[in-house]
Amino acid sequence: MQINALKNSVIIITLLVAAPCYAADQIIGDVAENVRGSMGDVAALFTAMAYVCGVAFSMMGLFKLKVHKDNPTQVPLSQPMVLVIIGACLIFLPSLIKTAGTTIWGDSKISTGTLGGEHQQGNFMRIP
Repeated sequence: MQINALKNSVIIITLLVAAPCYAADQIIGDVAENVRGSMGDVAALFTAMAYVCGVAFSMMGLFKLKVHKDNPTQVPLSQPMVLVIIGACLIFLPSLIKTAGTTIWGDSKISTGTLGGEHQQGNFMRIP
């Protein structure tokens, strides 16, 4: 008796959860458009993460430089220098990606998706 009640409740819950998916009446193109539209948000998230991690690595490098000054035998000078270089690379990474995308595709809106995910067909590298 309990097994039948459990089966019925699982079926009802499954139908209630799946019903909005069918009610949306989206075709594959609409789903792809939604995914493409959200790529701009993902690019903005990666950009923000690169900046935050770059500042964090740079600050860690400066703190390690102070520790090296206090006790040079324990912390080699290469450690804070590597941390500062990694931080600088992470801070520069979003600009590098945008420039590389512009170089390859010819339009910064298409290259990074950070400007709202706009896509203009036929705007790829126009050669005069």
